Amino acid sequence: MTSSAWRRRRREPRSSAGENRLWPALAVVVAALAYAVLPESLLVGPRLAIPVVEMVLLGALLATNPRRMVRQTRWSRGASIALACVVIATNLVALGMLVRTLTSSEPGGMPLLLAGMQVWLTNVIGFGLLFWEIDRGGPVARHTVVRNRLAPADWRFSQDENQDAITEVAATSSERSNWRPEFIDYLYVSLTNSSAFSPTDTMPLSGRAKALMGLEATAALLTSLLVVARAVGALGQ
Repeated sequence: MTSSAWRRRRREPRSSAGENRLWPALAVVVAALAYAVLPESLLVGPRLAIPVVEMVLLGALLATNPRRMVRQTRWSRGASIALACVVIATNLVALGMLVRTLTSSEPGGMPLLLAGMQVWLTNVIGFGLLFWEIDRGGPVARHTVVRNRLAPADWRFSQDENQDAITEVAATSSERSNWRPEFIDYLYVSLTNSSAFSPTDTMPLSGRAKALMGLEATAALLTSLLVVARAVGALGQ
């Protein structure tokens, strides 16, 4: 492919078919189930209240884009971001309750360990969804808008800078293949940030990206150090 062809392809949207809705929808279902089975002391309101809200929002979004994400309205964009924020906010509240329970009583090790794992998992999913929703105008824009009209990027992926690598690596770069990030890419960013408590191969560029990654890493650190460590210690007693 010539350099002019690369530049022409870079200006074109990746695919008019849009991104598959299945994986982010499954992630929301997993987050709702993880919240629904938390101990009673960590819930906000009735056990199924938050999962029902999440499923209602997901159902509305599925009605807009049931299989491929090709349509976007101001309402659907707001609902998508609201859904991710509900997952994150309720999980942070659950984490706060978990820390309070940990410091004010002597709970059993296994229930605490399981609750900590559920909170950590939901943390990864919630922030992965929000990263996916806000970067470069959102999932619909990333796949339907020409590259030079996309909103500024919040994250820089390795594919965005490997066009000068050896041929087989450069072939998948953003410049040469018109690669654009999908949900799995943001979920991986969230997973590594929650595991390493810092960026790994994907760098935050904007202030909001740095703030969100900092918040996620702090929550993951609290879960790991204050909750899981205490639970493991209680198991040995």
